[in-house]
Amino acid sequence: MAYKIVWTDEALSDIESIGSYIEKDSPFYAELVVNRFFSSAEQLTDFPEMGRIVPEEQDESVRELIVYSYRLMYEIRSSEIYILMVIHCKRDVASIIEDRKLFS
Repeated sequence: MAYKIVWTDEALSDIESIGSYIEKDSPFYAELVVNRFFSSAEQLTDFPEMGRIVPEEQDESVRELIVYSYRLMYEIRSSEIYILMVIHCKRDVASIIEDRKLFS
């Protein structure tokens, strides 16, 4: 069964910010990284459980892919995959989850 990818506004905003930051030094690498986020998420349509369970949540449906040095976090919901956020691996994800009230 192929899942449908649903991008949240927050995740798209994260990608836009990351792309803008990288673009200051290299437009080429900014485009490369941004494209990798989308292509990585696209793989989830056929393999939704390929990402690891997010350690901070310990919920089977909340997973992440590591893309370069970023965490692409998503949630599997019935036949859809919601891309929740994309953050640098060094950031404190627990506070971001709390701020965004992702898993209340």
